[in-house]
Amino acid sequence: MNPARHWAQINEAGFTGGLRLLFFVGRAGGLWPFRLVLYPVLLWYLATRPAARRASADYLRRVRARVAVPVGLAGVLRHFASFAETLLDKLLLWSGLFDTAAVRCHGAAPLIEMAAQGRGALLLCAHLGNLELCRVMARQVPHLRLTVLVHTRHAQAFNAMLARLDPASSLNLLQVTEMNAATAMLLAERVAQGEFIVIAGDRVPLPTAGAPSARVAHARFLGAPAAFPIGPYVLANALGCPVHLLFAGREDGEHRLVFEPFCETLRLPRTGRAAALDALAQQYAARLEHHCLRAPLEWFNFYDFWHLPDVDFHAAQ
Repeated sequence: MNPARHWAQINEAGFTGGLRLLFFVGRAGGLWPFRLVLYPVLLWYLATRPAARRASADYLRRVRARVAVPVGLAGVLRHFASFAETLLDKLLLWSGLFDTAAVRCHGAAPLIEMAAQGRGALLLCAHLGNLELCRVMARQVPHLRLTVLVHTRHAQAFNAMLARLDPASSLNLLQVTEMNAATAMLLAERVAQGEFIVIAGDRVPLPTAGAPSARVAHARFLGAPAAFPIGPYVLANALGCPVHLLFAGREDGEHRLVFEPFCETLRLPRTGRAAALDALAQQYAARLEHHCLRAPLEWFNFYDFWHLPDVDFHAAQ
């Protein structure tokens, strides 16, 4: 992969085909038979996907400066395995074979109270752990409705698998390639009706024809500057609703969902807007780093996250 290649241009690369077989093994025999069959698939992926391999190795090297984590090819293999097991968990979730009662939630009480009062909010998440847990568990909480903003065109086969397992798996997904006025109005209506909007804060958007370089904020993450999207903060400013953070992860075999308050109301200033966006991105990046260090093999961005030359750090004033 060219270092400047955007994450959304990385297709499934045949991995989903192998996962289909692995899912049937895992469903029939459990986790250990799944793992026995998994590693030959992962070794093939390791050998044929040098860009993902380099990205994983770079991330693990940066994490290793702070916490103990395997590095080199062995570390990359374990990182890929963690990703594959998370995909398996998603398939088990939507086929009704995952024990959601075993998931530990932390900090959810304020959101449950808001849902009961008919108040909506923005949930800022990351590609950390298995966020599908949140969508499934939302079904179990009265009045809690989620709309998840996604860009899944690079993962159509995997999402088709989820839809075959449970057609409801796509009911609360909203495909978004760029944040425009029409989308903001739609989301404002949903928040006014008490819905929670979920948006990722750790992937920059696709450049558009009118803006070939994505407008981003920048923040230090794991010891180096990286690009972060401004969309979540611009959207929060437009919605005028509370913003909370949402992180998933697996520690010592236990699945966790962690909710944290971010701000009650986000207002971007007319002057110094770029600096304000950078500060918000840094606040988010600090919490993302904290949770990555707690579950280092659970962050799944297999592209050159710290590549900066082709992005525009000058957010619109």
